[in-house]
Amino acid sequence: MSRVLVAMSGGVDSSVAAALLVEAGHEVVGVTMKTFCYSETPAHGKTCCGLDGIADAKRVADALGIVHYVFDVEEDFTRDVIDDFVAEYARGRTPNPCVRCNSNTKFRDLMARGRLLGCDRIATGHYVRIEDGGEGPRLARGRDLSKDQSYFLWGLPAEMLPHLLFPLGALTKTEVRERARALALATAEKPESQEICFVPTGDYRDLLRRRLDGAHPALEPGAIVATDGRELGRHEGFAGFTVGQRRGLGGGFSEPMYVVEIRPGAREVVVGTREELGRDVVRVGELNWVEAEPPVPGARVSVQLRYRAPAVEAEVEAVGDELLLRLREPQPAVTPGQSAVLFTGDRVLGGGRIERAWRVSDVSA
Repeated sequence: MSRVLVAMSGGVDSSVAAALLVEAGHEVVGVTMKTFCYSETPAHGKTCCGLDGIADAKRVADALGIVHYVFDVEEDFTRDVIDDFVAEYARGRTPNPCVRCNSNTKFRDLMARGRLLGCDRIATGHYVRIEDGGEGPRLARGRDLSKDQSYFLWGLPAEMLPHLLFPLGALTKTEVRERARALALATAEKPESQEICFVPTGDYRDLLRRRLDGAHPALEPGAIVATDGRELGRHEGFAGFTVGQRRGLGGGFSEPMYVVEIRPGAREVVVGTREELGRDVVRVGELNWVEAEPPVPGARVSVQLRYRAPAVEAEVEAVGDELLLRLREPQPAVTPGQSAVLFTGDRVLGGGRIERAWRVSDVSA
């Protein structure tokens, strides 16, 4: 058995992950990551990585008889996640901070510090699996597809896979709760955190107002326009909108309207019908390949464009520093800043950030 560093957020999933590893005979070291200055954030104690989380993780570690550390990663987290979050909204894009945290802060930092503590493996409570692909370990979806979190992990370096353990990968959420109750863990009935950990108010615009200097264009009034350029109304800042959004656009339309594009240079929010929202060509940047070899042009893959969206069929048209995908059918809400994650069956090939999406019939793209 090995010495394993387990990331413990103070939730039920990471608690059970640690417990299962103890049961399996591993020497387990629990750690919780302090990611930001909680005292500056209203309701700071209740977030998934807040002060209550640290205390709950310590209680579980004590019950399991394992050591527990708190790592201060505030500087890295602020640079890689919070600053990026603010910058993306300021550009009219919609970031996914959990992807950034996993790709840049969490696993990288855990691996580095784990080695200093003599740990040769690291583990988390993610619902994903590591499979033996014959030519080495491969990242795959969790068995519980309703909880599968592989979408968030496309940024993992391939060379890290042999050192990762995901004890919950073959379990359902119901089974995890049952295990937690059977072990009388303090987190057994703890509800899941739904908010962004550094935005506990639930309104990310509060964070943008605090961190953007002065009267930033992203928070300044502008026009809501139709796809043909007609002004339909006004908004109080394009940072309050995301592609695919329906609420907050005002009324008086003959059919439902959605945000189809954000034009930060003109401070315009473009709205259109659901048909106008559809996109079937996607350009993806900031690529990372979890599999050793990226797909080649002409390859058919499945691509997931949002966490809760089903994977859809696509063909790789070009791959290099960026990836160009042609979707089999137009998809709504293909949103710049979100992740596009490629799969073959349950296996994660890799992914990147959506840079732009358009309709193949749009000759001006």
